[in-house]
Amino acid sequence: MKKIDWYIVKKFLGTFFFAILILAVIACVIDLAEKMDDFVSKKAPVSAILNYYKDFVPHISALLFPLFIFIATIFFTSKMAYQSEVITILASGVSFQRFLKPYVIGATFLGVLSLITNHWIVPNANKQRLAFEDRYVHNVTQSTNGGVHLRLSKDLFVYMREYRFVDNYGQSFSAEKIEGTLLKEKLVADHISYDSIKKTWHLYNVIVRTNNDIHETIRFLNDTIIKYPFAPGDMKINDDSKDAMTTPELITYIDRETLRGRENLNIYMVEKHRRTAQPVAGFILTIIGVCIAHKKIRGGSGLHLALGIVICALFEMLMQFSTTFSTKAGLNPFIAAWIPNLVFGYVAYYLYRRQIK
Repeated sequence: MKKIDWYIVKKFLGTFFFAILILAVIACVIDLAEKMDDFVSKKAPVSAILNYYKDFVPHISALLFPLFIFIATIFFTSKMAYQSEVITILASGVSFQRFLKPYVIGATFLGVLSLITNHWIVPNANKQRLAFEDRYVHNVTQSTNGGVHLRLSKDLFVYMREYRFVDNYGQSFSAEKIEGTLLKEKLVADHISYDSIKKTWHLYNVIVRTNNDIHETIRFLNDTIIKYPFAPGDMKINDDSKDAMTTPELITYIDRETLRGRENLNIYMVEKHRRTAQPVAGFILTIIGVCIAHKKIRGGSGLHLALGIVICALFEMLMQFSTTFSTKAGLNPFIAAWIPNLVFGYVAYYLYRRQIK
């Protein structure tokens, strides 16, 4: 790398992290104003609030990563163009492909950083953030909304009419062991409670029907303790929980919920693919930003920034549309996560080809 490469990389990274700092502070102030009443009414400690915003910054930074990198590229490249630095570089015999080299290096570095944070660092920060919001912001879920159906293994199915999370109390519980088309055993209990320390279920007024071909036996038990492979938290359907899972945890969760027969897990699958697609989007938007902002145009840097914001808005809209089509209409989650990259990748290639001709 030459001096000009180091100069552009430093400008690129410096502007990017400065943009993150400014927008993160603005996001924290807006979020604080929105949640202040909840903090006061629920008496959230100042130390807990500070820790919450420590975890909030990685969340909002990762969420707006394509916007940050694109605006940073537009801003400092446009400034270089209007100070005639770009003209000087290209007039010295440097090709446009060579001019892009430091941008590619900077975008690759930020992409790798984003990849690591998306898959591991941000989910761990979100665990603390969401735990804080559950305690001091959101209302506590009192009970399940309707009956609960779970498939715990290949041949074990459980049902509960209602479960109250406040006192760990469930009603009308049943567990069925089915082999092929044969119901081997059915356990029915009037009510059920969970021991969070021993991680076991306590069943009351139990009837167990065992079927062995044409022979059936019935047993009556006042109560019994069984260790089923699920906990009360598994009955809470909260799509925000995907943000608090590292990618290995998310994959395990998807596999487990698929086994249990849960419908429409596309929102989790889109999240899994988005964590890889988003860093690539930053790379693509960097190329678009350079192609747009390296030339002087009438309207100055303001027009470059306005055009950049419009492109970012279109990118986010396309991402939201594709995600909605996946969760509501069954679009393949991989395609939904990568559609914006494919569309804007073509735009980047078109602009790049125009510049090198």
